[in-house]
Amino acid sequence: MPQRQHTLLTRLNQIGHQLAHTQQTWLLLGLGSVGQELERLDDYSDLDFFVITKPGQKQRFLDQLDWLESVHPLSFIFQNTVDGFKLLFADGIYGECAIFELDEMPEIAFSPGRIVWQDPTFPGTDLTVSKQTPPSIRRDTLDFALNEALTNLYVGLCRYARGERLSGLQLVEQHAFSQLLSVLHLLEPEVVYYPDQYGNERRAEQRFPQAQERFADVLQGYDRVPQSALALLEWLEQLHPVNQAMAAEIRRLAAVCQK
Repeated sequence: MPQRQHTLLTRLNQIGHQLAHTQQTWLLLGLGSVGQELERLDDYSDLDFFVITKPGQKQRFLDQLDWLESVHPLSFIFQNTVDGFKLLFADGIYGECAIFELDEMPEIAFSPGRIVWQDPTFPGTDLTVSKQTPPSIRRDTLDFALNEALTNLYVGLCRYARGERLSGLQLVEQHAFSQLLSVLHLLEPEVVYYPDQYGNERRAEQRFPQAQERFADVLQGYDRVPQSALALLEWLEQLHPVNQAMAAEIRRLAAVCQK
């Protein structure tokens, strides 16, 4: 195993050892590429994990970071939610963690995890799979997504034309493109490569190699939003009947923006 991957897994095991030493936690749950998807662990992976504490101990692990600092010095720590942190160890290992008590877990949505360490007296509840159904990020039909994308292109170009270039960029290259991503699985064969329940953009290049060849055309950036919009419109027209009046308006606005 390459050194970086070995360091990540070793670091997580060391955190588990320190949690065991406190005698105040039930288990350490690894998520993502340090969870059940170890096969995709690479040089750019990080630590994503949950700590499940014994009753009344959650705040102790939020307030006192000895269980992390005793493993390796921290160079950055930021409490980004009421439940946890984003952090950077001094050797460059990045991580995101959340602290929960056992009775909170039924309400927490997360991708399937891997038990890294568990107290031998833990009650035995399976915490590797969330009890919550994740929100649907894929659509079952083309009509809504592609028509929504069409309106995003129109409004985005209107804003771009009046000088709201950032807003135009977001509507064209983020919102309209996200609608297309939500139905790509209906448009081309999807390579089974760790789809994410919470983000269609994750590993899209590996999952949709045919579509990936067009990503650069529809994501040209701040100064080329009109060109991105035209490329995305052309893509939509190849996928689904497009209202010709809307298509004509989008092309007219793109021409205005390019003058």
